[in-house]
Amino acid sequence: MITLSLLHPVKQVPVQVWTFSDEPVIRIGRSTDNQVILYSAVVSRHHVELRRLGAVWELINLGTNGTYLDGKLVQQSSVRDGAVIRLARSGPNIQICMGEAALRELSEHPQTEQPIEPHLELPSMIPTQVNPTVPEEQIELTES
Repeated sequence: MITLSLLHPVKQVPVQVWTFSDEPVIRIGRSTDNQVILYSAVVSRHHVELRRLGAVWELINLGTNGTYLDGKLVQQSSVRDGAVIRLARSGPNIQICMGEAALRELSEHPQTEQPIEPHLELPSMIPTQVNPTVPEEQIELTES
């Protein structure tokens, strides 16, 4: 079993989770023919392929903007449990959990089991500041 978790760009907690049990190849990208679809301008249509070779998973970069494994640009590499891949320099981060760790990840974050609707955009990768709200006592109510 392998679990891929899309991490929040600031908090680095899972916001979406995909779990695979028997797939020998998992494709990640913008195109709808991928198993993991990410809507981001920096993500290629077919950005990354994960291939299972026995008990080992291998990452293969297919994207033009590059793939980073634990912060290092890679073309092809084996991945370990807990590794984080980033699609492009400023793109989304995906954490890889395998075997027992994948099961623990699901039990710790049950609210992330439901994927974000495919037609929705992912949150911006740049954090924004929230403006404070005006206290209720300062709001004037007018009838129209």
